[in-house]
Amino acid sequence: VQLQASGGGLVQAGGSLRLSCAASRLTFSAYDMAWFRQAPGKDREFVASISWRGITTRYQDSVKGRFTISRDNAKNTVYLQMSSLKPEDTAVYYCAAGAWAQVQIAKADYWGQGTLVTVSS
Repeated sequence: VQLQASGGGLVQAGGSLRLSCAASRLTFSAYDMAWFRQAPGKDREFVASISWRGITTRYQDSVKGRFTISRDNAKNTVYLQMSSLKPEDTAVYYCAAGAWAQVQIAKADYWGQGTLVTVSS
């Protein structure tokens, strides 16, 4: 199983980025998916999650209204559209796959390798 995250980079505050996480060797449509992030010197934290059919989503309060999680089961890919970025959004972003309860609390079955997002002020 492989989760390949991409799309990170350097962006100015107020800008946008879209992260992608492509899954392989995984029955992608059977898994709930989530994005987490880890800033330097801090613990990994939940950002957003989406159910296997894409019907249910959940967000950390600090990203509500700015970030949107979505998925395309035909492409085995989950996305995180990030807008109105702030310097405090700077972190390595990880995608994760697992059951719903698991992916909310970083107990996912599978993790991607992370993609760095840097927001300059």
